[in-house]
Amino acid sequence: MAVSDPSSKHEHERDEDATLARKRPRPGERRLQILQTLVAMLEQPGAERVTTAGLATKIGVSEAALYRHFASKAQMFEGLIDFVDQSVIGLIRQVTDREPVGPNQATRIVTLLLQFAEKNPGMCRVMNGDALVLEHERLQERINLLFDKIEAQLRQSLKGTESATPTANAQVTASLLVAFIQGRLQRFAHSGFKRLPSEHLQAALGRMI
Repeated sequence: MAVSDPSSKHEHERDEDATLARKRPRPGERRLQILQTLVAMLEQPGAERVTTAGLATKIGVSEAALYRHFASKAQMFEGLIDFVDQSVIGLIRQVTDREPVGPNQATRIVTLLLQFAEKNPGMCRVMNGDALVLEHERLQERINLLFDKIEAQLRQSLKGTESATPTANAQVTASLLVAFIQGRLQRFAHSGFKRLPSEHLQAALGRMI
């Protein structure tokens, strides 16, 4: 009868424990995985409302495991809104740092924001509010606030170069541009991501600015 070496058995068990430890994601990695999976589910054309049960199944964990990283489903969406907010403000800052105040600055801002949505269909559904239907009302309020920030920046971009205050014309045009952005996002999502936000974009902006 062969006798196994006890020391080799313990080494094997330690190797298995080390392997499991490596495979188990850190808390921050799991949070990121949850958000990335949520976005991927939102990118599916015609996707129904995402449930935590469906999200957990997609990741391969229990719903309880999700709630160890997020207190609620609303908090998961807030994580996505944080990303959208930071990305949008970052893109706007890129333009305002390089482009002088005027129509070109406003055109560049609208272009970059629509390109961001086009490259991130799941985030587009967050920006246009589709993904937030039946979720906590504070989520839609945060998106509304984001578009208020965009409109305020467009007013500043369109103001007369000699004036510190946006003119009435700049205010109207900024409002029109925000409505245009929202309409393009809505059409993109509702077409199953087939009607691109960038479609005839420069010609359309040329008519408005």
